Amino acid sequence: MKTFEIPQIYRSSIISSIKEKRRVKDKLKKDFSPTVLDFDNIKVLIARHFGFCYGVENAVEIAYNILNENEGKRIFFLGEMIHNPEVNADLLSRGVKFLMDTKGNKLEAFADLKADDIVVVPAFGTTIELQNELSALGIDSYKYDTTCPFVEKVWNRAQQIGERGFSVIVHGKPNHEETRATFSHSQEKSPTVVVEDMSEAKLLAAYIRKEKSSNDFFREFEGRFSEGFNPDKDLEKFGVVNQTTMLATETQDIANYLKGELIKAKNLSELQVPAYFASTRDTLCYATNDNQDATYALMNETADLAIVVGGYNSSNTTHLVELLETTVPTYFIQTEANLLSADCVSHFDIHLHEEKQSLGVFDFDKKPTIVLTCGASCPDAVVEAVLRKIVGFFEENTDFENVISRV
Repeated sequence: MKTFEIPQIYRSSIISSIKEKRRVKDKLKKDFSPTVLDFDNIKVLIARHFGFCYGVENAVEIAYNILNENEGKRIFFLGEMIHNPEVNADLLSRGVKFLMDTKGNKLEAFADLKADDIVVVPAFGTTIELQNELSALGIDSYKYDTTCPFVEKVWNRAQQIGERGFSVIVHGKPNHEETRATFSHSQEKSPTVVVEDMSEAKLLAAYIRKEKSSNDFFREFEGRFSEGFNPDKDLEKFGVVNQTTMLATETQDIANYLKGELIKAKNLSELQVPAYFASTRDTLCYATNDNQDATYALMNETADLAIVVGGYNSSNTTHLVELLETTVPTYFIQTEANLLSADCVSHFDIHLHEEKQSLGVFDFDKKPTIVLTCGASCPDAVVEAVLRKIVGFFEENTDFENVISRV
């Protein structure tokens, strides 16, 4: 697989060493057990897979090359390049401006853009409508494009099955940049509707069974379907694709469920199924799968608490929190700065959608076991800083090289 040139500010010799040791021992990536760092007074279990994925590394390399090669020019990103506050803050400090917020609201007047301005498409991709809007201003939105190749793979598959007469059901968060982009590209070739979770898939199944009216569909899925979508005929044959950062298991469960409802509704034989249900299983992102499988392995371990690091608006990181909190007290932080002291942690509550502080998180009366992982857009340097600060609460002097040598 291609290697990327990532700015030194995002690198970590400690984390790189851990990842390389695991890679050498497990070249086929079949061992999802965590890396055990056993210090004198604390044990840390680090996920087998975490941190920058292929798509993020690709975007980071392109973005910084653009900055280095275009000094003095006005550089804009359509929105946050990735969902990580450290990376986006660094870009802004270098003079980059974002044109939109994460919900798609414009922050800068597009009319002020000039044909010689540089506009960078972030890793999530963008909509065809925005590309056309930029084109009308004389700006080529394809010239500086950091869209993740695995997101583009989803678009390509959606368009392929659309050309074969299938509708597309997108499993994703309707307001997420990637889902908006996937929806836009999919509807070019096929009727498209977005479902966020299994509960919405069950709502959609009522229309596959033709138990509810079109008017009910337009109300229940308002803003989620392509122009001209007709639930009476456009749910006769379909495929399911996803926002690549969703839970892969949930996407597969939704696809299997809707496939089952379609089979029952049309009384299909096994041989007839491919003509009505398009398999898209191979569009699931490998990095999302690996990170989530590594998290499932962490859930099988006995631990006192878990620390998950990443941007609070990061979808893939949020799903790691959702998984871990079912088995162990879990704290979602952005950087080591959230570890306010040995007694207090500032962390994000994904259910209340707010940051709060918790006291007495760490137990100093015993040698605790702490799980540590992060999302696909979190730099290794941030993970190292968090690891050092946590261990520092328990030990004054730590020989990290010695501990890592035993991995």
